[in-house]
Amino acid sequence: MKTQQTKIGLIVLSLLLSIAVFAQSTKKESLAVFNIDSKGVSLDPVQLGNLVRIEVGKLDKFQVMDNYDMMYVIEQKQLKLENCYGKICLVEIGKQIPVDKIISGSVETYGETIIITLRLINVSENIIESTQVKEFLNLQNELSEMMAITLHYLFKQPVNTLEEQRLTKKFNYDNIVNNPEVSRLKLSGPRMGFTYYTGETAEVLAKDKHEGGFDAYPIMFQFGYQFEKQYLNEGNFQALFEFIPMITGIDQGLFLPSITIMNGLRNNVNGWEFAFGPTVYLTSEAKGYKIGDTWYNTIDMTDSLYTMKHIPETRLDSRGDYKVRSGFIVAFGKTFISGKLNIPVNAYVAPSKKGIRFGVSFGYNAKK
Repeated sequence: MKTQQTKIGLIVLSLLLSIAVFAQSTKKESLAVFNIDSKGVSLDPVQLGNLVRIEVGKLDKFQVMDNYDMMYVIEQKQLKLENCYGKICLVEIGKQIPVDKIISGSVETYGETIIITLRLINVSENIIESTQVKEFLNLQNELSEMMAITLHYLFKQPVNTLEEQRLTKKFNYDNIVNNPEVSRLKLSGPRMGFTYYTGETAEVLAKDKHEGGFDAYPIMFQFGYQFEKQYLNEGNFQALFEFIPMITGIDQGLFLPSITIMNGLRNNVNGWEFAFGPTVYLTSEAKGYKIGDTWYNTIDMTDSLYTMKHIPETRLDSRGDYKVRSGFIVAFGKTFISGKLNIPVNAYVAPSKKGIRFGVSFGYNAKK
């Protein structure tokens, strides 16, 4: 009987010890955030310290000492927190508060760069446990996000790589973060490339001029200018309005002007874009009749019996009059970045009953 009671007592004692160990292991360490040295930024050391305190609290890793409690203790013990950024000074104050760990550091600007340095100090061991230095673009409105990223690295937490890229890559794709002063960004530039005609249009282009053709190859050089206006820039995407006047066929003695209006989306992360819209162009057309494989212009048609039985049709003809026609274009492409130079490369397709038209173009513009 006594042996059984002893066993029960040992089990209860073991459980109590396990609970005590578990409670000890899950107890959060206390942490105080002191002033963050400020040089060349809009926030002072106290404001930067408050910003770090908020971001550390979001991590939920420490028992963060309230700023009012910390200031109360400092005033009661007549400690001096101003200009206290070194390890010796921080440890001395930390032992009198007291806390397990302290965070301090600095935020400094160097031209177009902001450098954030954070140090985690172990008070009892009198050592700098961890240091993290991060370099960002000089975007002072984004100091909160910069501080959060630096703290995540300091405590080895997952980092939002997209946000980090926007705040650190000087020549990243344009977005509302790395271009904070503008809500709409204008990126315009020359465009040049080749277009390829298929179907009936290609056949007419290749025919001799006395047959109504153009004595031309179905692949032609074209050049123009893209006027681009951004009307939305949020998250991963930009919404764009594009106006593109082009001239085609100069290389073959032809003058084929067109105007294309497109609405598109561009990805801020990788530069891929998609756009679509109407195109209006000038073309030479005439009425006539197709007998077998031969096309006859109405002016050249002498068989009155045939003309009475058939309705003439209109088609591309070098002997005809200029007409304004419209179509629809679907395009996709990618913008490559080299320093401040943007190099857009695009491919498009324009479907039509007379034949599908394909095209490839590239251009360049400078990042504003």
